[in-house]
Amino acid sequence: MSDDNSLSIKRSITVRAVVTPSWKEEAERELSNAISTTDQQLAQLEQEGQQIVDDVRSQSSNPLDPRVQDQVAQVQQQVSVKRAELEEQKRNLLQQQVQVRDLEMEEIVEQGQIESFCELKVGDNLVSKMQVSIVVRDGVVQAIEQN
Repeated sequence: MSDDNSLSIKRSITVRAVVTPSWKEEAERELSNAISTTDQQLAQLEQEGQQIVDDVRSQSSNPLDPRVQDQVAQVQQQVSVKRAELEEQKRNLLQQQVQVRDLEMEEIVEQGQIESFCELKVGDNLVSKMQVSIVVRDGVVQAIEQN
């Protein structure tokens, strides 16, 4: 900050990527890895849920006791809720995978956001200072666009 008529502000910058064969390959690899991780989490959830149910039942002298049945039902409910979350996550990843496969070469897609600082002075247009994007091709900046 140099004087009373300017200040440094933080802004979000949209990162846009040019679709290339290597970009597409990397995006598909990341999505496949995320899908695989979700599948592993689902399998682990089922295994741990079953283990807890087995433990609850084995620690009771009467597995048919209503309190034991309630505990088992609670565990199964929690597992069911988490399973639904993971399955929704997997559906979203599969949908993203289809979208990536359908992208045309040289198409420009939003890839994310980064933050930066800029100097704002009296008389500057705040809207134009905030509307900045970067276009990258295979990680190399091709353009910095002030919208």
